[in-house]
Amino acid sequence: MARLRGAALLLAAPAAAAFLALVVAAAVLAAAGADPGTTLLDALAYGLRPETLVAVVNKAIPYYLAGIAAAVGFHLRLFNIGIDGQYRLAAFATAVVGAGVALPAPLHLALIAGVALVAGAAWAAIAGLLYVRRGVNVVISTIMLNAVATGLIAWLLSPERLGRLAPGSNNVTTATIAESGWIPAIPTPAGDLNGLVLLAALAGAGYGFVLNRTTIGFEARTMGFSERAATVAGIRGPRLAFLAMAASGAIAGLVGLPQLLGSSHRFGLDFPAGLAFTGLSVAILGRNHPVGVAVGAFVWAFLERSAQVLDLSGVSKEIVTILQAVIVLSIVVAYELVRRARTRQERRAVARAVEGTMA
Repeated sequence: MARLRGAALLLAAPAAAAFLALVVAAAVLAAAGADPGTTLLDALAYGLRPETLVAVVNKAIPYYLAGIAAAVGFHLRLFNIGIDGQYRLAAFATAVVGAGVALPAPLHLALIAGVALVAGAAWAAIAGLLYVRRGVNVVISTIMLNAVATGLIAWLLSPERLGRLAPGSNNVTTATIAESGWIPAIPTPAGDLNGLVLLAALAGAGYGFVLNRTTIGFEARTMGFSERAATVAGIRGPRLAFLAMAASGAIAGLVGLPQLLGSSHRFGLDFPAGLAFTGLSVAILGRNHPVGVAVGAFVWAFLERSAQVLDLSGVSKEIVTILQAVIVLSIVVAYELVRRARTRQERRAVARAVEGTMA
């Protein structure tokens, strides 16, 4: 019975958040002069089309990788705000190395993935080292490193160094990666699925395995739950924090690969940016669980993709941003209420058990 109550509480949190988000969305649509019911149903119908769902999954792949990268840090209460700089620098390094070698496809792809992992891990490890050695706040250091990464990329990506300026274009890019370094798409009746969905699934499975099936994963969960208890148990917090930042950066290094290997095949000034806060939001939605993060990434991408139909109704797509923010805030509040409710239940259960032994 207690388990059923606990499960009901866990399900109540996302259900309440979704309901509140819909209420707010309906209110905003009504204020904008649109019919809430019709508009939301049109967006849902568009989002559930097979070709739209394939596009949603493709859009969700980098969101999922960014979410897993954020979740690794969250387990030790480390907020890796530097995911943006880590994946952009890793994508740049990957594009330069990938375009500079000629290898058979399997070796070429393995080299590209390795460079992305190492570059992302190395950049995040700087923040980890500053935190462990000097006590520098991870949020501050990763934000600063984002700026450094942006400046470093801009300096290196010049025609005088590693950049190429195509005739008649203002977009400076790296050289194009050879086809042996491209990821083939997975054909489906509704459209092509980005082949890196398999890499994202592998990253999520690896994250779940390390977290739940290894000693270091147990230590990380213990440290995140209670730093004092972990210290008493002999767990070395600084070592874990450094490894967590490096691992978070390594996964973040993969975030740019779906775009780089699936479509653009080179890094340019127009390379997508701003996925760090999306990853943080997705990790919060998914409660740092690999499956939960996947659901969060899908929901986030679904909202963004289905919002395209709002333009046809004369409604601004920015309503989706409001909806996403409300969902995140609602999830945070709902899970805090659930935590308090479970704590009260546990206290009552302990009190009843004590009364039973005293009787």
